[in-house]
Amino acid sequence: MKYRKLGSSDMLVSSCCLGTMTWGNQNTDEEAAAQLDKAWDLGVNFLDTAEIYPVPVEKEKQGATDRAIGKWLKTNGRARDEVIIASKVAGYNERFTWMRDGPTRVTREQIIASVDASLARLGVDHLDLLQIHWPDRYVPMFGSVAYDCSKERDDAVPFDEQARAMGELVSSGKVRAWGLSNETPLGVAEFVAAASREGAPPPVSVQNSYSLLQRSDEVGLVEAVRHHDVAYLPYSPLSAGVLSGKYDGLSQAPEGTRLKLFDSYFDRYANTCAPECVECYKKLAFNHGISPAALAIAFCDSRPFVTSTIIGATSVEQLEINLQGFGVEWTDDLEEEIKRIHAYFPDPWRMIVRGGG
Repeated sequence: MKYRKLGSSDMLVSSCCLGTMTWGNQNTDEEAAAQLDKAWDLGVNFLDTAEIYPVPVEKEKQGATDRAIGKWLKTNGRARDEVIIASKVAGYNERFTWMRDGPTRVTREQIIASVDASLARLGVDHLDLLQIHWPDRYVPMFGSVAYDCSKERDDAVPFDEQARAMGELVSSGKVRAWGLSNETPLGVAEFVAAASREGAPPPVSVQNSYSLLQRSDEVGLVEAVRHHDVAYLPYSPLSAGVLSGKYDGLSQAPEGTRLKLFDSYFDRYANTCAPECVECYKKLAFNHGISPAALAIAFCDSRPFVTSTIIGATSVEQLEINLQGFGVEWTDDLEEEIKRIHAYFPDPWRMIVRGGG
């Protein structure tokens, strides 16, 4: 396992970050503990949670992921400083009214309340990294393909207020460092500037969706994170399991899979060129003697702008397969073959197949 500096912070994180969003829904506390034990035995020191987890978000289950992690922390025998915990405060959402007194927003009061609740569920006195899960302002995300000017809002929480709250949390010792998620180049630059104005430490990370099928961050965001010493943490490196090849030839998602939980995602996959593109990557992986999942994860890990790749699993066996991706020797031949496939399928999620709608 490799270890890399987390942006401008003083933390060294493993190149693999363990994702947790299925724990409490698709996984029991015992299964979560087994995954944590396996990951830490193999050198992982970094885990990612969020106040809204598990997903899909439900009032009755919200916070179960944190509680599963807290249970493991109490019983696994590892020192607190051996576990780097990243969590996320929810962005603007009018539906999650049970989490606060009204919609979730990224105001100073809500950020601080979110952290206090997360610390209580986890049973710890500080978070190593707190990220804004998605912006308070409108941005295209979660499958949106273009900026829609009609969705802009005038009431977005100012960048300065958010940065000031993060600075207060760092000063209080409740948070060691802070970062962003589902962000844009503009957002990164604005938050860095806001932190400077407020005398707060700058954001040290941005966590965005990135994979062989979703490489839009290479245009714009990579320049921003490199320039501002912000760690890039890709999530969904398997595109919700699509790049593992397990959905090939299926007319509907199997029970118990991520795409079954999000039917619209499967429809989007089935009606684009993504399946054809995945088949090309599968053949490339098999030609090099590795699994499709290992290829997809190794691709992310090999990018010079990536600090740590977030992987999730619903079983220890699946986790072990995914962890193999961090041991793949990346060669010039692999790089050239991926460039060739990417040139043919530059944006497979948005390349609609004939008759697909």
